[in-house]
Amino acid sequence: MTTVINNHIEITQGICGGKPRIAGHRIRVEDVAIWHERLGLSPDEIVSQYPTITLADVYSALAYYHDHFREIRQQITEDEAFALEMKAQSPSLLQQKLKERYARIN
Repeated sequence: MTTVINNHIEITQGICGGKPRIAGHRIRVEDVAIWHERLGLSPDEIVSQYPTITLADVYSALAYYHDHFREIRQQITEDEAFALEMKAQSPSLLQQKLKERYARIN
């Protein structure tokens, strides 16, 4: 029996945080899952936006996602929490300038 998904998904220490990704690319499995589930992109639409990957790569990423659902969902949750934390620590300079401008006007 040959395992085909190994030709499409790889995990490499030090690349993309050691998270599963499409082989030869920096596109993580969780990225594909988010694009598909949250943004509603079909596999064909994903390939059209990232023409260096194949339809087989996208379906392999989705298969890997479903095979490791809890683990990848946890990674997504942790990444979102980290992004919110960083956003709270680094306020937007644009928003800050707009608030200052608004305060001067009023």
